[in-house]
Amino acid sequence: MSAIARPSELELQVLAVLWREGASTAREVSECMPDGKRRAYTTVLSVLQVMEKKGLVKHRPDGRAHRYSASVTKRQVLGPMLRQLVSNVFGGSASTAVQHLLAENKVSAEELDEIRALIAEHDGGGTRGRKR
Repeated sequence: MSAIARPSELELQVLAVLWREGASTAREVSECMPDGKRRAYTTVLSVLQVMEKKGLVKHRPDGRAHRYSASVTKRQVLGPMLRQLVSNVFGGSASTAVQHLLAENKVSAEELDEIRALIAEHDGGGTRGRKR
């Protein structure tokens, strides 16, 4: 597989919407942006068109609109980005990165349980979470 173009911050938000909501029109994407900012329909449409040229999304006709879907997975996009971040910022130490995340974010008891389960599974050589 060829290298995936690194998405901009706005493109990552669009991908997050498409991963969460599934195939969506530009208008639907504009209404669901993770940062909560309202953007013009034409702005989101232009971003989607650029993303399609980069191979990040694809579209199919849906009446007079186009319905866009991600053509890349979270793992394909976020894996290399996270590896680079851990390498460049945390000296390659995943534990330091996790410590920073836990210190800087409010983590619920449920999320902590999920993290513990992932660690236990990783220790046991399990496969949970590897398909995401």
